[in-house]
Amino acid sequence: MDQALLLIHNVGGESFTVYWLSDHCYQCLYQRLVIVPGAVTSRPFNVAAVPVDSQHPVTLQLNDTAKNQEMCRVHYSFGEFGNYSLWVRQSLFGGVRAVSCELIVNKSPVSSSLPILLAVLFYGGVGIIWTLGYFVVRLGPVRNWIYKKMNPVETDRLINSELGSPNRADAGGQGAHPGAWSSSVPQRLRSLDTFRGLSLIIMVFVNYGGGKYWFFKHESWNGLTLADLVFPWFVFIMGTSIFLSLNSMLRKGCAKWRLLLKVLWRSFLLFLIGVFVINPNYCLGPLSLSNLRIFGVLQRLSLTYLVVSVLELLFIKAMPNNFTSGGAWAPLQDVVMYWPQWILVILLETVWLCLTFLLPVPDCPLGYLGPGGIGDFGQYPNCTGGAAGYIDRTVLGEEHIYQHPSSNVIYQSTVAYDPEGLLGTINAVVLAFLGLQAGKILLFYKDQHNQIIRRFFIWGIIMGIISAILTKCSQNEGFIPINKNLWSISYVTTLCCFAFLLLLLIYYLVDVKKLWSGAPFVFPGMNSILVYVGHEVFENYFPFKWKIDNRSHGQHLAQNLVATSLWVLISYVLYKRRIFWKI
Repeated sequence: MDQALLLIHNVGGESFTVYWLSDHCYQCLYQRLVIVPGAVTSRPFNVAAVPVDSQHPVTLQLNDTAKNQEMCRVHYSFGEFGNYSLWVRQSLFGGVRAVSCELIVNKSPVSSSLPILLAVLFYGGVGIIWTLGYFVVRLGPVRNWIYKKMNPVETDRLINSELGSPNRADAGGQGAHPGAWSSSVPQRLRSLDTFRGLSLIIMVFVNYGGGKYWFFKHESWNGLTLADLVFPWFVFIMGTSIFLSLNSMLRKGCAKWRLLLKVLWRSFLLFLIGVFVINPNYCLGPLSLSNLRIFGVLQRLSLTYLVVSVLELLFIKAMPNNFTSGGAWAPLQDVVMYWPQWILVILLETVWLCLTFLLPVPDCPLGYLGPGGIGDFGQYPNCTGGAAGYIDRTVLGEEHIYQHPSSNVIYQSTVAYDPEGLLGTINAVVLAFLGLQAGKILLFYKDQHNQIIRRFFIWGIIMGIISAILTKCSQNEGFIPINKNLWSISYVTTLCCFAFLLLLLIYYLVDVKKLWSGAPFVFPGMNSILVYVGHEVFENYFPFKWKIDNRSHGQHLAQNLVATSLWVLISYVLYKRRIFWKI
């Protein structure tokens, strides 16, 4: 997959070397592709057959093997499974060698995006049928007929659950079983569960492979793909839930020290599950402490949850049921009332900036943010991640961090680098704190839909403006590029911008206008820990995975969509049976 066949014909000339460079590789060295021998009397031309990348446009540079002088250069976007010929004709005119390079298509490539279109049509059709069923069941005559044919209690359960909105009860942590971690919002906000579930289902899909499409994988270094969106959104909505949950428990009279014990226990369990249950070293054989990866997704969630919850417990005060906004600072009360938290978060971010740009890293330039390997023209091959990578390798040890970072795909980096390492956790805390702000808006302006929507929009715009300044609206040329591996501050502000605007849209559709029940995303959103841990543990077991021919995006896409859909179905069945796994 993701390759084409290139036949290079050397007609009547000396041998030459073909180098290649992907457009997706920023400031990279050309890599040798093949040496094509020169023509001889018995054979007027030589042919070399090589596979070439079809994911991104590439530049082919032909250099004379003897003198290493450039002969010609070809820029082309090859198609998957295509067959191409590059004819290189060399001739002498008056002692001067003339070289012509012509690329022709022998066999047209396939449309690798066709399976995505078919999948969109299929799931779109399912969604339309579901929506029609929703409205039909809501019609008076149909409802009455159902009441006559079915048990009234069962009918009420049917209409008020999967085809409508369940009765909203106080629920904690937005997704917990009723009775544990209740929200202070009088009615449960399905938009939060829907947002969380949407993030989680996309995360499951991309973790299962995303059909092996490059844009469903993590970006190699700077930039964003779909896979880079979901984890930060999950962190964001976790911050929102923290504020609502803690406030609800305080209103019920729970002491802060009891809440602190709950937070510590939950963080400890999340970290243990991440280390000993979900660990990529299982694929290398029996789990060994000598190469155990210490940090990961759940470990970062654990630390982020701990820091943000403690920060909130230090300054939070229970909001009364009859709280109303007012006073001179009313437009900014959700910020001004918590000014000590903002100072501490700004200090945390200052620490990240100082360590990132001022910490000396051996054999690397100060403030280096690059991928190492062949990036930056190969000047700093062992500097992947700059200070972030250096801190992890020094504190944790190279054997205890992630061994296969996304930077080794395009930039061919060779050193270990952990995208969930220590330094990036600081910005994960900042991201969760901004999610906390969304929870404050929901509580401070409860039942004031216009105010909530307006503030979500304003925060989204503010985050977007900060991102535009930091990145100069460029993928690679900004002050601080958007980078998931580093969890750069521009990555945080960009994803916060998207999160505020997406939450605004879901809140408007689900909780304000009630045009959408949140299905099917609301179901995994209410059982997020179970779905995440389950999909990791059973990833390589049937029916989530089976042996397939490894030559088609369509086959991989079908398998990954089936596996993801099964987890949605499982979460729906658990929802119907009111089974919610809590930590």
